[in-house]
Amino acid sequence: MRARLVLGGAMLALACGWTAAQSVPTTFGTIIGNGLLCRDHTDNIYYYNYLLKHFGAAYKHEGGAFWFRTAGATLWGKTIPEVMVSDDTSTFIFVGAVAEATPEELEKAIIEQTGTHYAVIDTSAYPVREAKPASRIVYFDLRSKIYCAKYKPLPPVPPPPVRQQLK
Repeated sequence: MRARLVLGGAMLALACGWTAAQSVPTTFGTIIGNGLLCRDHTDNIYYYNYLLKHFGAAYKHEGGAFWFRTAGATLWGKTIPEVMVSDDTSTFIFVGAVAEATPEELEKAIIEQTGTHYAVIDTSAYPVREAKPASRIVYFDLRSKIYCAKYKPLPPVPPPPVRQQLK
C-alpha cells in the first residue's frame, strides 16, 4: 500500500511538471547574478555543475554553450528563463543569461539594485553595453542577454630545461 502511495505521488509530481531540480535555489542571485556581473572568478565547470544540480540537464548544447531552462528565476526584478555556460570548445569561459527585458530595462534594474553602471560601447542600432570589469548586455530579439566572458587561460608552459655548464 505504501509503495503505491509513493509511486502515485511521484507520478502526480511528474504529470504536473515538477521535479526537485526545478526549484530556484536561494543562492541563484548571489552565484549567477554576481557571475553575470563579473564579480567572481569565471569557472564554467562550477556554473555548469551548479545549474545541473538545481535545474537538471541542459536542454540544448549550441554555439559553444550548454543552455539551461531556469523557470521561476529572477535577477534584479527581471525574469531569467535561460542561463548558458560555455563548453570547452570556446576560446572564452563565460556565463550568460537571457532576461525578459530590453537592454535598457535590464540596465536600469541593475543600476538601481547594485549601482553597477554600463556604457554604450558602439554606435549601432542595437548597441552593446559594457560595465567594468567585463559584463555586457546585448540585444536578443525583444529581450536581452547579459554575460561575463573572459579569455580561457592557457595551460602553463613548462620552464626551459636547465643547462649545465661544462668544466
